[in-house]
Amino acid sequence: MTSGEHIQDESDAYVTPDSGPRSSFHSLAGAYLVGTINPELYKFPEDKSEVDFPEGCIGRLWFSLEYKQESEKLLISLIKARKLQPPSNSCSPFVKIYLLPDERRYLQSKIKRKNLNPQFDEDFVFQVSSNTLHQRTLRFCVYHVDKQKKHVLLGQVMFPLKNETLSEDNKVVIWRDLEAENLERISLVMGTCGFKVLPLNKLDRYNDYLGRLTVVVLRARGLRFQNDRQAASVFVKVSLMNHNQFIKSKRTSAVLESPNPLYNETFSFKIEQMELDTASLSLSVIQNGERNETCSLGRVVVGPFMYTRGKELEHWNEMISKPKELVKRWHALVLST
Repeated sequence: MTSGEHIQDESDAYVTPDSGPRSSFHSLAGAYLVGTINPELYKFPEDKSEVDFPEGCIGRLWFSLEYKQESEKLLISLIKARKLQPPSNSCSPFVKIYLLPDERRYLQSKIKRKNLNPQFDEDFVFQVSSNTLHQRTLRFCVYHVDKQKKHVLLGQVMFPLKNETLSEDNKVVIWRDLEAENLERISLVMGTCGFKVLPLNKLDRYNDYLGRLTVVVLRARGLRFQNDRQAASVFVKVSLMNHNQFIKSKRTSAVLESPNPLYNETFSFKIEQMELDTASLSLSVIQNGERNETCSLGRVVVGPFMYTRGKELEHWNEMISKPKELVKRWHALVLST
C-alpha cells in the first residue's frame, strides 16, 4: 500500500459516496463481514402496551413496585399515563395513591398541565409491615383539574398485593387500564337522618340528653356474587365506630337471589354529640355462603374528615347540618381483599 492510498483512505471518511471511486482497501473492508455486529440481534421487542388499546379505553397507567424488607417500606414508582379521556379537550391530570383498607391517607403526584399523556416519574413510599403487606390493595385514582379547580375522577386502578412477590431485586414495570367509578357495578344507597338530641324529661331543666343517629339502608345494585352463586343471599352490616374501634353493629335481613336487593330498613345508634367528630359508620355488603360461611362483597365508610373524603364526607356533613331531613346518597363500594 502506497502512502497516497493511505492518505486517501483517511480522507474518505469525509467524502460522500457520489464523490468518486473508492480505493481497493475500502472495497475490501466494506465486503468483509466477519466480526461485525448484526443489529437485528439487538432489537428490543416492541412495547405493545403503548399502542394496543382496547375499544372504549379511558386511559392506561404504568407503575412499578418494590418492597424493602428491613425497613418495611413499599416503594412505588409512578411512571406515566396514556390516552386519558377528560370531559373536555384540555386535561391537567394528577394521581392519588391509597393503600387500602386505609382510605384516610393518600399520596399525591404533581399536576401535569394540559397533557393527555403525562409522564410522572415520581416515587412514593408507604410504611407497611411484611405481615400485612399481602392483605393490602393499592388504589390509583387519576383526576383532572378543570377550569373551576374542581377535581374530576377520570378513572382508577385497583391492584391487590396478595398474589405479588415483591422484593428489592424484583422491580417490574406494571401497567393497567383505568376503570370508571361505575355506580352500576357495585354500589349502595343509604340515608342518614341527622343527629337528634331528644330530652328524656321535659320538666327537668338539667336533664340528660339522648343522642340518636339514624341510618336507613335502602338498596344495593350491581352486586357480583363470589363464585357466581346466583342463589346467594346478601345482607348489609351497619357498624358504628369511634376512633376506629368497634362500638355496635346491626344488620338487615338477607335478600335471596338478587344482585339488586331492596332493603329499606332503619337503624338507630346512641351516640354523644361530642363524639360526632370521631365517630363513623361502616357499611359492609355480605354474602352468605355454605355452612353459614360469609364473605364481604364490598364496604363503604361514611364519616367526618378524620376518616373520609369525597362523597362519603359530603354525606356526613350534610346529615349533621340537616337534622330533620333524610339525606340519601349512592356510594360506590370498595371491594374487599
